[in-house]
Amino acid sequence: MVKKPVIALILAAVVTAGCALTTRSIAEIKQYPGRYDRRVVFIEGRVTQSFGGPLVPISYYKVDDGTGEITVVGAGAAPRTGSIVRVKGRVGEVATFGNRSFGLHLEQEHLSVRRW
Repeated sequence: MVKKPVIALILAAVVTAGCALTTRSIAEIKQYPGRYDRRVVFIEGRVTQSFGGPLVPISYYKVDDGTGEITVVGAGAAPRTGSIVRVKGRVGEVATFGNRSFGLHLEQEHLSVRRW
């Protein structure tokens, strides 16, 4: 028989893991870059700019979720401009000076493009 403290611990771990995988607004990530630095987040939005192709080993694209825009760095082909995407990635910065973040971006780990 499983003891109540073990069940409570498992339930707490599941709830915490679920909260960590929710979609974050780009405005929140930009407002608190230190809170998200090197952490995995999900974002959703429309691709406003993209660069990369099947023969280029790296791609760059910008995603706008209505609250802000962030650059995503990925591998392989970039999604087309205008695509609706959901991106799982790790938040990164090039540099931080005082309270200002420079080069805030998302290092893509998984990309889903909505098909119409």
